[in-house]
Amino acid sequence: MIKKRILPVVMILAAFLLQTTVFQSIKLAGAVPNLLLVLTITYGYLRGRTSGLVIGFFSGLLLDCLYGSVIGLYAFIFMTIGFVVGFCKKIYFTDSLILPVVLIASSDFVYCFYYYITEFLMRGRLHLGFYFIHKFLPEILYTTLAGVLLFELAAHLEKPKERKRKEI
Repeated sequence: MIKKRILPVVMILAAFLLQTTVFQSIKLAGAVPNLLLVLTITYGYLRGRTSGLVIGFFSGLLLDCLYGSVIGLYAFIFMTIGFVVGFCKKIYFTDSLILPVVLIASSDFVYCFYYYITEFLMRGRLHLGFYFIHKFLPEILYTTLAGVLLFELAAHLEKPKERKRKEI
């Protein structure tokens, strides 16, 4: 029970620190992998809607405190993505990485699009093509590549719990 609550907190803090410090210095094409989004997707996928919602809220709130021009924007986006990805828990396969990769890439696209709408489109900046090529694609690719590694780590840490559930 304690591990179920402490492990996500440690993972969120570690991902937050990596995303905001280490990966800021090793940007590829000006993009930083969104590790907190990957963590939200991972826990939503492995544990379900409620975990995705809660992890998304706290991950988004951390980003809101650091980067947000409006408190709650990242939290709302992450909560929405975590909740929707949580529906995929019913089709969870441990052997295949296809669905997690698709979920990470599509969720990052949704995140980038929401961010574009709220931060650029609402201010009259309509350069969607430029933003898509120079911001969307590099971040989606970088996040997906880093996300596979983070997903594998989190899935490995979650496996002992699933074995215990199956034995009971």
